[in-house]
Amino acid sequence: MFPGMGPPLPLWTTCSVPHHPHVCPCRTGASALGSFLCPSSGPAPTAPCPSCAEGSRAGCSTAAAILLYQPHHLGNMAFAGKYEFEGDENYDDFVKKIGLASDKIEMGRNCKIVTEVVQNGNDFTWTQHFPGGRTTTNTFTIGKEADMETMGGKKFKATVKMEDGKIVADFPNYHHTAEICGGKLVEISAASGVVYKRTSKRIA
Repeated sequence: MFPGMGPPLPLWTTCSVPHHPHVCPCRTGASALGSFLCPSSGPAPTAPCPSCAEGSRAGCSTAAAILLYQPHHLGNMAFAGKYEFEGDENYDDFVKKIGLASDKIEMGRNCKIVTEVVQNGNDFTWTQHFPGGRTTTNTFTIGKEADMETMGGKKFKATVKMEDGKIVADFPNYHHTAEICGGKLVEISAASGVVYKRTSKRIA
């Protein structure tokens, strides 16, 4: 989806106030360097705007941050790491809705799954380690069709997308998103109005 990321670009200063992940508040409108919203929708600045450079804007620090420009806010390897199952919501209703076999339902209940994510730009290797040694691995590139496998072992093809910092994929009978929230991996799957949420804590 996002070929040719190009070399790292020097961007803007960091700010302590909540705002768009990649944008200093002084970058949300016209500045001395021109109008700018974000790397995916406009030209990237080559230096902080004068307000930030002088530290005169409330909430901005004078320490410049150098961020890797990755389209659609992939961030600096935001997903990479190892995460252990911490808790879930609506497991039984969801797995019944998607028709998961009863033996797999019991196997997955409160299962201490360890999810390992290797990220290299737009390229991901997403591995789930189950107790007993079984693993499931999906390898994909954002925006490109890939061979995938469901939690029940069904093979299919899908194009994984990145939307607002979330990994998004349509599985055969459910819609799945994954994001990093508060340092935890939060995965949400929805099928015919039934929403399943799984949270995993970072362990590496």
